[in-house]
Amino acid sequence: MNKPIRKGIITVTLVVILPLLFIKSCVIYNPKPEDCKVISAKITKIREGSTYDIQFKTETENIYYINRGLEQGLNLDSLNAKVLNKTVTLHLPILAFGPSTHIAQLAVEDEILFTEFKN
Repeated sequence: MNKPIRKGIITVTLVVILPLLFIKSCVIYNPKPEDCKVISAKITKIREGSTYDIQFKTETENIYYINRGLEQGLNLDSLNAKVLNKTVTLHLPILAFGPSTHIAQLAVEDEILFTEFKN
């Protein structure tokens, strides 16, 4: 293979394929428990975020969210009663550069309040 063709193939790979792979690695689709980091955190504030998200602020000032939680039938008042000032268990999908702030599962003690995991 001559040099210009090889250089063209490398350029196409770097410019087109690698960015597509990067974008795909940042999309959360059908998360699984084994692909998540599990953390415990005390929730100090719950609020509606953009695009119907539900945001949870922890005592360490981290913010995690349930994507379109309000559209999925979750209720802020109900969640406030169940998780505010309590320690919860969060499953956070791991992406290319570490865990996301997207909540795949939310539980208080042994009660699962929200999950994206399929059986």
